[in-house]
Amino acid sequence: MNPNPAATKPAKGKPTRKDYVSRFAEAVTRFSSQETEGNVLGQIPQTLVDHFEAARCELWLWDESSRSVYLTHVAGQEAGRRRDYASLGEGAIGGAAKDRAAHENVALSERGQEEREIAARSGLSHVSVFPLIAHERLLGVMAGYTRAEADSELLRWWQLYVELCAVAAHEVLSEAQSKKTITQLSLLFEATRLLNSTLDLSELLELILKIARTEVKADRGSVFLVDRRAEELWSIVASGLDHQEIRVPFGRGVAGMVGQTGQPINVEDAYSLPYFDPGYDKKFGYTTRSLMCLPIRHHDGQIVGVIQLLNKQGASKFTGDDEEFLTKLSGHMAMALENARLHREIVEKQRLEKEMALARQIQRSLLPEAPPIVPGYEISVINEPCFEVGGDYYDFLNLGPQTLLLVIADVEGKGVSSALVMSNLQATLRALVMHLHSLEVLALSLNEMICTDTKQQKFLSMFLGLVDTRRGGLHYINAGHVPPILISGPTGEYKLLEEGGTVIGLFPHSEYNRGSATLARGDVLVCCTDGILEAMDEKEDEYGVERLAACVARYRTKSAQAIVVAVIAEVNEFSKNGTHIDDKVLMVMKITKAGAVDAAKAPAKPAN
Repeated sequence: MNPNPAATKPAKGKPTRKDYVSRFAEAVTRFSSQETEGNVLGQIPQTLVDHFEAARCELWLWDESSRSVYLTHVAGQEAGRRRDYASLGEGAIGGAAKDRAAHENVALSERGQEEREIAARSGLSHVSVFPLIAHERLLGVMAGYTRAEADSELLRWWQLYVELCAVAAHEVLSEAQSKKTITQLSLLFEATRLLNSTLDLSELLELILKIARTEVKADRGSVFLVDRRAEELWSIVASGLDHQEIRVPFGRGVAGMVGQTGQPINVEDAYSLPYFDPGYDKKFGYTTRSLMCLPIRHHDGQIVGVIQLLNKQGASKFTGDDEEFLTKLSGHMAMALENARLHREIVEKQRLEKEMALARQIQRSLLPEAPPIVPGYEISVINEPCFEVGGDYYDFLNLGPQTLLLVIADVEGKGVSSALVMSNLQATLRALVMHLHSLEVLALSLNEMICTDTKQQKFLSMFLGLVDTRRGGLHYINAGHVPPILISGPTGEYKLLEEGGTVIGLFPHSEYNRGSATLARGDVLVCCTDGILEAMDEKEDEYGVERLAACVARYRTKSAQAIVVAVIAEVNEFSKNGTHIDDKVLMVMKITKAGAVDAAKAPAKPAN
């Protein structure tokens, strides 16, 4: 007879081994009858609480891409846990995942801050963490909490229960993975179809962002394109930011860092990143918490863009599945962006060709077909635009039977905008000369009108030369233009015509002073644009005033046309190995008969 019968009986309310066997068998039956992932996985922690004496149980599933476990199902007492993931090796949870071994009866009060907080809030004192392993694959961990140390008998049943749960979870997760793969392929197919539905770059960027935000459930996001020439990212697509353009230099901020390094970034707290720029949050009145930023790579590995998503909806962090989906979609996004970029370049090229054709048409209509025929004077001009449309302008206006106005100008810029300024200049000039008889007032009025019309965004240099063809007099204003050269016929010496003022169209209320010169038989007046004087040889030496004056002096006995041909030939020979290319206009006027004054002038400088 046993002298202490009570010792052979379990304490009141404590399950016996027979109870555990019965409950274990019931768990096996229950798991084998479940049909969905939610039922099986949800029952794992609930069964440990209901039948295996755990005060609280947590199921954490493994995510390979982030090398972390994530809390997915909980049963039992509330613990006020702040974080729902643990990196490999972090705390008791991450430690069991790393070691792939049980961590039993871990005292919460002796662990990290979160474990101590759980103990203080809930009265739970110990946790035992078991890895879920099936076919040598880590599926996750199960954590059972107690208010005191669990005895060895209970822990053995927990271990046995975990082995059962690992088998059940493997079947569920394998099926779920198959469904997930099929679903993801379907999503990728649909996304690819949508990406190939447009060649409009702006629309495509909007579409990429919409697909990404919808599938990974992000609150906001941006799609950046790589501008390698400027070494920066730029974006016109930023959901929630009213389509304000954003430019980010390589290496600056999260997107700039990803664009430079090509390494993805996925964090729960963006402000924990040393290179996160909070300036955008302040600028747009937003608060960034979780953040995921990935490179968009072409099939050859080249980064063509960056996608950045902010604030995962319904969770504290973007998951490995989110990252995996966007990585798989990256190649399709890159290909669509490349096609859209090429299409945009073609459209832009066609637009520019149309613009240049219009500019050529405008320019042709503005420039005189031929110089005027003036008794006693030979006039020749040549115009060589370096591009299809130049910014140089010249004109001849007969203001009376014995008065000729020579005009040469250089409009800043090229293309249609400069051609329109030239058109405006011609119309304004011709309207003004009908009513104004003072060169100073003419220049001042031109300046005010061009300033007003272009809002000081365009300017031009100009030379106005008023020739008295009967008396051989010249009155002129040089408004910031290359100074014309007056070559003496008898001596070959020259004088620069520099009197005037600043350029036209840049400074309102500018004043201009008139200069004058006398024209005698054999003299040669040379007007040009800076494309002549600034032509460079291979040593980057400029052709310059001295060479131009010397060339004209050598050929001053020839006709105006011969002088033009000689100068252009010399300039082209001088600059044939140079790199500086600009529009060229050369206007030569030679006096072939004597005026009222027929004497050699005192030149300012000798020609070489």
